[in-house]
Order: sequence, then structure tokens, then C-alpha cells
Amino acid sequence: MAELANYRPHYVTREDRADGTILLRSGYELSEFVEKTSDWLHRWAELRPDTVFLAERDGAGWREVTYAAALAEVRAIAGGLLAQGLGPDTPILVISGNGVDHGLLTLAAQYVGIPIVPVAEQYSLIPGAHAQLRHVLGLIDPRMVFAVDGSRFADALAMPEMEGRLLVTSRNTGAGQTAFADLRGDTAGVDDAAAKVGPDTVAKILMTSGSTSSPKGVLTTHRMMCANQAQLADALPFVRENPPRLVDWLPWNHVFGGSHNFNMVLANGGSLYIDEGKPAKGLVDTSIENNAMIGGTISFNVPVGFAMLRDAMRENETLRQSYFRDLDMIFYAGASLPQDVWADLESMAREVRSDVPLMTSSWGLTETAPACIIQHERIDRSGIVGVPMTGTTIKMIPDDDNRYEIRVKGPNIMPGYFNDPDKTRDAFDEEGFFVTGDAMGFVDPDDMNKGLRFDGRISEDFKLTTGTWVRAAQLRLDLLVALAPLVADLVITGEGRDQVGLLIVPGPGLAAHVAAGNDGAGAVVSEAVREALAPRLTALASKAAGSSMRVTRAIVLAEPPSMAEGEITAKGNLNFRKILTRRRALLDRLYDDADPAVIRS
Repeated sequence: MAELANYRPHYVTREDRADGTILLRSGYELSEFVEKTSDWLHRWAELRPDTVFLAERDGAGWREVTYAAALAEVRAIAGGLLAQGLGPDTPILVISGNGVDHGLLTLAAQYVGIPIVPVAEQYSLIPGAHAQLRHVLGLIDPRMVFAVDGSRFADALAMPEMEGRLLVTSRNTGAGQTAFADLRGDTAGVDDAAAKVGPDTVAKILMTSGSTSSPKGVLTTHRMMCANQAQLADALPFVRENPPRLVDWLPWNHVFGGSHNFNMVLANGGSLYIDEGKPAKGLVDTSIENNAMIGGTISFNVPVGFAMLRDAMRENETLRQSYFRDLDMIFYAGASLPQDVWADLESMAREVRSDVPLMTSSWGLTETAPACIIQHERIDRSGIVGVPMTGTTIKMIPDDDNRYEIRVKGPNIMPGYFNDPDKTRDAFDEEGFFVTGDAMGFVDPDDMNKGLRFDGRISEDFKLTTGTWVRAAQLRLDLLVALAPLVADLVITGEGRDQVGLLIVPGPGLAAHVAAGNDGAGAVVSEAVREALAPRLTALASKAAGSSMRVTRAIVLAEPPSMAEGEITAKGNLNFRKILTRRRALLDRLYDDADPAVIRS
């Protein structure tokens, strides 16, 4: 429980340079870490052989795989991969989502030095998104492709670009496909192959979101992932003392779910119960059921997911008790957690167990494995990302008053992008720091231990025609909190214009009025929508400090963003540039005061 959990206080050192650049480091030393992911698996197969490592739903119960069984399976699968001629130069592409077989295959490939490449399953399941899958196939050229279900993924597996590749499926295996159960092989050569795997061996190639360019393949080494788990445990010692038990849906094609969360369980001998639900209508009920069945010790989610769980727990006593009983930490990512959700979770926790778990977040990127900065002291509000992790140096280059461009260096930083020396070169500065493109400011400029707050992406900033800079990323995060639950997401507009506007993706608070107000040209014209949004926008505009923070107009999108058209990235984020380009007509309408779809503030 959280009251007994060991949280380490912040301890930051600072170095100031003559040019105004600041270097921040943790005052703690980085703990020793293992060389490769198989070291973790061997350790826990020996020390906790009967502990459940991976589990997924199987009817009314769970298919559970212990550490001892996982090691045996991983070695047998690794033997089968070697027998198929796979090696360091023949990556494996995984096109389906989280699952026990996916996890075992990942560890088997890493065991013998074969890079694994997980991608968003939407690339395969949405015909219009096959272009993204073709891009990955062309870039990675995998020798083997895995999908959990041969029938469900049949269209993707039948693409002409799949010809000549080893196609492996776990169930409903079709013609030309190999059953996953038949992939297991003799382990005679496994130890020799495993001996060649070291810290610098590529374990994964993770695709970036592609929000600003075509997705890039991030070379993710064993050193990066192993160091990052040591860094996390240095900040959160309780993960070593109380092996994590997760009920988690976050996708493994994303670094947070697939490296941060998966490896936190494996590194510390914990248990990962794979949640097939998601924080979306029609899917969240599965998450609610799973969390009621299996209470976790750490809860990872995005803000909307926590809001949905909060709403369910108001009426579901069983869920509330199971969720909070053993919880050490609530960890949000993707955006700030709305303060009302934060307060409600605190209140519910006290009702169940008299104290409150650590509620926190961190910051990092696919290229950083991911965590570089983490808030590991208790706070009473969201939006703070924390302090540098052990072994990491944060380089802060002045950009504006208490705003700095952030660059990072450490053992968790990627060596480069797959087959792209030009972008690799451009990703690092002359001192070897990775150029993140993100901006941050100090919570308290006089006290480094109060931590850093995220202040947007440099690349998303733009100027109004007045010459005023708009910090679009931070403004977007603030507005998402202020306009919830009316707004699910939004795009900040105004570049080359004289006022800031919004293209709004409607949330549950507006959903009932959207279809009826569809004007047939992509916008919502609804008096109910106007009455809901206009007062909030007007109130926000009246409090705004200057034109860069004042939203004067908005249009609600009648059609949701499309992954098939590239408006949604593999991580589920909006591709702002694609939306603004594809919906140029709506953007022009937004700045036409006579248009009936425009909501003025």
C-alpha cells in the first residue's frame, strides 16, 4: 500500500553556463543494471518460478504464464526463430496488439538478438490505413510477420507486400500461414546466439508517431531499456520492494506501454494482466471488469481513462475496493489530469484505505526509452513532470522568460534511427545531446527540486500576423482541461491569422448534438452545441493574458479525425498538420464571422 511505499525525495544539481544554458542532473547515482532483458527473465524464473508473469483473458478467467513457463517458452520459440534463419538483420514485424503470445515472441526475439518491430494494429485493421503499413514494410523489410488472429488480420496478411515473408498466426491460421504453436524449435543453438547479445544489441525498432514527417524507426537497445528500469527504480524504490502488478491496456507499439510498463513488470518480478479494453465507448466496460477482478499495485492510464474509471467507481463498490486496495501509484500520461478527476481519486482512495497513492507523471520520448524526467515526490496537482532521473543530464537552452528548449543525454538515449543517417545526425547537437524539440519551465526558478513543467513543443509554436508567438502545445493542454468533457481533442489555429481559433473534436458532453447538427460540409451547426461551448469560451477569453492565449472562435468537427487519412497517428494522437491541410475549407470557414458554424467568444 502507498503508506508503506518508499518514495525518494528530489535531489537536483545545477550547472550554469555563461550563455544562459543550464545543465540539470540527479544528485543520486545511477544503480547498476543488467545487460539485457533475458537477464531479468532468468532471475525471476529462478527466484519466483511460480509467480504469474503474463496473463490475458480466457473466457471467464485468465490464461496465465509463470516466469518458469515463460523462460521455457521463450527459449523454445527462440530456437524456432533461429531454425527459420532469422537473426540480427531480419526483423520481426508484429501487426496485432498486446497479448501473451506477442509478449513471449518479443522476449524470444530479444533473447537471440532479433529486432522486434510492433506497430499499431489499426494499420492492418483499417483498409484505408494500409498505406502506413506499406511504409513500415518498405522501411523495415521484415523477414517474419506475426498476427494473433489469421482471420481478423487476413486482409493485411494478403497484401502483395507480404509475399515471400514468414507469416505466423496464433489462431485461425490460414493458408500460407504458420501456426505460432509450430514455431517452437530445438534449443541447441540458443545459448550460442544468446551469448552474442549485449547491451548495444538492438532489441526493438519502435516507429515514431509520424505527426510531423513519415514515421522513423527508433533503434532501441538492451542498454536503453535496462538502464531506464534502473532509473525508474532509483526514483521509485517501492517497485523493487513490492513487485508491480498491472492491469494495463496501453499498447506495446508505443514506448510507454511496450517498454516502460512491460519492462517494469519484468525487471522487478511482477505480474502483467493484459487489459483488452480501452478508454473508449464500447471498450471501457472490459477495463472496468478486469480492474474489478484483478486489483493492481500501479495504475497507468491517460486522463480520459482515469475519468472513465472514476465515473464507474462512483456506482461500483467492487471496482472501487479492488482498484484502491493495494495501489502504490496512479500514473497519468499524454496530458494533464483534470483537477476534478485528481480530487475525486484522492477522495475515493481515502474512503477505501485512509491514505492516497502517489499520483504523478513523467516526461520522455520514444527516443529516450522513454523516461528522462519524473515527479517522485508527492504533489497536490497535475501538470508537473518532475526532475532528472539518475544518469541523465538535462540541457536547458533559454527560449523565453522561464522557458527552455530541452535536450538530453544518458544511457537511455537511442543511438539513432534505422537506416537514416541524415536524420540521426540532425537529432543530436555538437555535444551529443538528443534534440527533443520540447520546451519546459521551472515550477519555481529559485528551487530546482520543485521540478519542471511541460511548456509545449517548439515546432508547434507559431506567430499571429501581429507578430505575437502562440505557444500552441501548452495552450492546447490547458484548453483540454478547461473544456472537458465537451471536448475530446482540439487543434489550435491562427498561424498567418490575427486571432487564435479552435477546430474541436467533440467529447461526450457534445456527442448527442453532433449528428443532428451536421451541415454536410464537415461542421456542426447546432444551437445546443453553441449554448454549451460559447459561455466557456467567453469566460476563458475574458481571463486570457494577451492575444496569444485568447481564443476568439471555434468550429466543432462533424466528422471525427481519420486514421486512414493520416489525421490520427499510431499512438492515437492528432496529426495537426494533416488535419489543417485536409480540412483547409473548414479552417477558412473558421475565420468567416458570417458562417453559422462559427462559435464566437
